[in-house]
Amino acid sequence: MVPILFAPARTGRCFVSDKAPVHMRWQYLALVFVGGTGGTALREVLLLLDPGAIAVTFAINVTGALLLGALLETLLRRGPDEGRRRGTRVLLGTGVLGGFTTYSALATDTSLLLADGSVGAALLYAGGTLILGAAATWLGIVGSASVHRRRNGGGLA
Repeated sequence: MVPILFAPARTGRCFVSDKAPVHMRWQYLALVFVGGTGGTALREVLLLLDPGAIAVTFAINVTGALLLGALLETLLRRGPDEGRRRGTRVLLGTGVLGGFTTYSALATDTSLLLADGSVGAALLYAGGTLILGAAATWLGIVGSASVHRRRNGGGLA
């Protein structure tokens, strides 16, 4: 869907309508920017503790997957993706965790391992990150759902 743009004749300014997709609205872009800055800074601090260690990148990506699964499940169980929940999702999910995780470093590290002739290590690293990242996401979802059920008397809702 293309955002509806209009330019009022009196002001000469152009606005994006309220029906535009989230990624076209300045307030959500600002949340992604702020969150992404924080997530990227946190990742950089962790990577500076042990530069060049692919284990740190691995841990960052798997931890980010776990946290994203938990965050999205928690928000889903609290209601529709609108208002504060949407802002939280965009700030923390897309912004902080999007900046924190780093699949570009995964690709770079994998290609460096391949260039060094460490095919087995490259496959283990790349495949392990993807498989354990998926498992971590699932654990985040299951854990968040379990917490929600306990708080709400054990029902499925």
